[in-house]
Order: sequence, then structure tokens, then C-alpha cells
Amino acid sequence: MISNVDLSPAQPKVFKDQKKTNSKKALHQKAKTVRENNTNTSDYKKASFTKRHLFIIAGTFLLFIAAALSFYFFHADFREINLSRRNTLGGSVLLIIAGLLLLFRLGFLTYLARLFFKYKPINSVPDAQLPFSTIIVPAYNEGKQVYETLKSLVNSDFPAEKLQIIAIDDGSKDDTWYWMKLAKEELGTRVSIYQQPHNQGKRHALYRGFNLGTGEVFVTVDSDSIVETDTLRNLVSPFVTNKNCGAVAGNVRVLNNQKAIIPRMLNVSFVFSFEFIRSAQSVLGSVLCTPGALAAYRATAVKNCLPQWINQTFMGKPTDIGEDRAMTNMILSQGFHVLFQRNAYVLTNIPEKFSSLHKMFTRWERSNVRENLMMSKFAFKTFRTGSKSGPRLLLLNQWMNMLTTYPAIIIMFILLIAHPVLFLTSTLLSILIFSSLPAFFYAKKYNIAESFWIYSYSIFYTFGLFWITPYAMATASKRGWLTRELPQKK
Repeated sequence: MISNVDLSPAQPKVFKDQKKTNSKKALHQKAKTVRENNTNTSDYKKASFTKRHLFIIAGTFLLFIAAALSFYFFHADFREINLSRRNTLGGSVLLIIAGLLLLFRLGFLTYLARLFFKYKPINSVPDAQLPFSTIIVPAYNEGKQVYETLKSLVNSDFPAEKLQIIAIDDGSKDDTWYWMKLAKEELGTRVSIYQQPHNQGKRHALYRGFNLGTGEVFVTVDSDSIVETDTLRNLVSPFVTNKNCGAVAGNVRVLNNQKAIIPRMLNVSFVFSFEFIRSAQSVLGSVLCTPGALAAYRATAVKNCLPQWINQTFMGKPTDIGEDRAMTNMILSQGFHVLFQRNAYVLTNIPEKFSSLHKMFTRWERSNVRENLMMSKFAFKTFRTGSKSGPRLLLLNQWMNMLTTYPAIIIMFILLIAHPVLFLTSTLLSILIFSSLPAFFYAKKYNIAESFWIYSYSIFYTFGLFWITPYAMATASKRGWLTRELPQKK
């Protein structure tokens, strides 16, 4: 059994003023305060609207109404523009390409829908069959949230004797280590805590956890996340029922969805991204990314690729982002299946400000570019037994999204300059049509009122974040996590 606490090196200077309050009484008092302020983990299923929320949603639909009226009043003009474009070679080619792309998108969506209806989550196996599992929680500048994360893991409906929980502070500059020691104080031998000598990145913190862990299954949980009581047992059960299973993706929801507009919109978006898209991918045994917030891996599969994973480079530089997608790719390349468990919920914090959100999306997209290249190296080879057409089609769709990015941006600016009314009208009506599928999906599964946020999010993304993918493609070799840094005093 590993040692429970590694207190070296000494705490950073920022903690000197806390030493006076480091008594048990102070620890327990602070814990009480956190418990009183703890977020209700069922909030993602509820709906409550303030006047500001109603104003935003009402404004969203006023834009759609304006677009519909514009189409009605300027229909003749729009028709004339389209006819004039068809009479030119460039316009005809553009219309043909646009039509083919639309057919591909609709066909691919139909294919995913067909797979979705085949998907069924695997029920939890009995306690006796649950594998011994190591939970690894890397933390950096997380503050008191890591305390709540560790408590939710300990409170899981999972046999204590089959659970090893390891938390690693990756050289945080705030009071993260303090809160980890507080969790250790309360939870005792249920939790083991370690501290990196300095900030090395999430990948290195996980690497240390993988080497310390003794479980048959490794579970990674972000330190700003809360798991539900049955999450862990549901997450690891596929390893028992499916010997080809190498990794399992959890079902991510937004923890802070009641605090700000951006998390609220993303909560609805996440439902479609996970419960529809990853469900379909799971039927193919080819979930493309196991999320950092919650994922499980067969230990033998991890150890097979651990040296390659920790030493991964891109364009000659060490890779410090996309550790989850990279691990998923390396496990897929070994011939294992990667599945999704809809019944394994985790609630995670999402950026509440635009400045942090676009940095998070940029990091994700850079990782996407890198790992699509990596997957292309093995996807069209005999990397596993059975059908390989599914994962290949998923990869082709990824490349289609990337390759059409720059042409779409150029066409967007040309139309915006040449025909601004036509561009805005057609864009808004397209958003209304294509956002209705995830809206209906969320309304059917959770809440009708909350589903309207997907329309606001689609407008927000289309006009505010459209540049993320082309920028990430152009800067794919750049390093840096971009978020989680503390504000600098001026």
C-alpha cells in the first residue's frame, strides 16, 4: 500500500500566513463552511429563470422572428441574388459543393441517430465483481473545490476495500494543497495525497498517479468535479462485462450551471455532445475522447502505452495538452474498444467568462488537430479485429469539419460584405433549424424550458467563437494550458 501523505517539498510562501490557523479546530470550521455552501448536484436537471435569463432567451427568439420577417419581405431579392450566382461558374460550383456538404452532414447525422437508438448503458455489476480501482485526481490552482471532489469520491456507493483514491497537487500557487490536507484530515486512509515539487502539467500529475496506482482499472477525475453516488460503479462495470473494453467515457454535466449564462448554455450543449454523439460512437466501440472530467482505463492498456504517452511530442515539442484524447487514441490503436456510460454522471465547473471559455476551446481544438493526425496513422490499418468502418467514418467526419473551416470563413466574410442582410437572415434561420434537434433532445430527456438555451448558445458560438477552429489549426504547435492561472496583481 502506498504511503498516505507526501508533504515534501515545503509549502509555497503564499501559505505562510495560514500556518497560524492550521489547527484541527480551524480545519473543521472551514470544512463546515464549505459544506454549507456546497452546490446541489441535481441542479443540472432543474430550471429557474431570472429576468436577465428571460431577456436573453426572448432576445434570441426576437432575432429569429426578425430573420423570418426579413426572408418574407426580401424573398424576391434573395431569389434574384441566388439566380445571379447560379449563372456564374464560380457560383454554380459553390452551390454544388455546399449541397454535397449538406447531404454529407445530414447523412452522417442520420447514421449517428441510427446508432443512438441501438445504444444501451451497461448496468452496474454486483459488488463482488467490481474490479479494484484506483482513482486519480490531479489538481492545480483548484482551491477548496478539490476538497468537495475528494469527498464525493469517498461517498460513492463503491466497496471501500476496492477503492484507492490518489490526489496529486501539481505545484499549485493557491491554497489547493491546504484543502487537500483538510480532506486527508477528515477522510483518513481513504485518501492519499501527494505534491509535485513544481508545476509540471496535468499529464505529469496523472503519470505519477498511474505509477502509484495498484488497481485493475484507473479512473481519472478532474479536481473541479463532483461524481454522483453510483457513478464509479457504473463507470467501471463495462470492464467486467466486455473483455475488449479498454476505456470508458463518463457523462459530463455542468456543475456551476446556475451561476452564469455561459455554463447554463453549455450544460444543454453537453447533453447532446455526450448523450447523443458519444452514445452513437460507443455502439461502434470508438468513442474518440474520454473526457478529463471523468474517464476509466484498463490498467494493462495504460501501462502498454505509458512511456509513449508521457514522452509524446508534436512538431518536436513536448505535448502538454490533450492528454485525454491522446490516451484514448493510444488505447484504440491497441485494438481495444472505447465505450460511453450514460449512467456515470460527473458534474464539472465550466468557465463563466468569455476570456476563459475561448482559451478552453482553443486548447481542445489544438488537441483535436494533433490527435486527428495521430489517429490517421492507424485508423486505416488493421488496428483491431472486426469492423473498422465505423471509427474510420468518425475520423473522416473530423477531417471534414477541419478542412472546410477556412473556405467557410472566407465565404462568410464575402457574403457579409456583399450581401449582409442575406447572410444574417440565412445564418439565423439555419441556426433555428439545426439547433432544434439538440433542443428537442434535451427537452425530452430533462427540461423543456432549459432546452431553449441551445438556441442562444448557437448564436453566441456562431458569431463569437467561429474563429476558434481556424486559429487552433494555425497554432496547433503552441503549448500551454491557457486556463487555471491565478489573476496577476497590477
